[in-house]
Amino acid sequence: MAYDEGLTDRIRSVLDQKGVLFDEKKMFGGLCILVDDKMCIGIIKDEMMARIGEEAEASVQGRAGVRPMDFTGKKMKGFTYVNQTGLDREEDLEFWIDLCLEFNPKAKSSKKKK
Repeated sequence: MAYDEGLTDRIRSVLDQKGVLFDEKKMFGGLCILVDDKMCIGIIKDEMMARIGEEAEASVQGRAGVRPMDFTGKKMKGFTYVNQTGLDREEDLEFWIDLCLEFNPKAKSSKKKK
């Protein structure tokens, strides 16, 4: 299992309900959800990768199920992992998706390969 299909379906459903246009791309051994061609949310195994920016990242440490994103063995600023404990309730999932969507307009696009 590269990524949790149930979690993926829950995230898709919330994004659809909010009327958010998004694309999906398999990467990092999981699935990345792109909004406005920018990495917004990821699903790796059974965790959500949330791109929320450094400010929000500092404010959510200590919440249930949250840990710093250290995909490469080094902490990635502005990103956090949220496990099932932090995503059990729909309200919790929406909280994280809203943080990701709020940060997305401020996020820098990755450089496209020519």
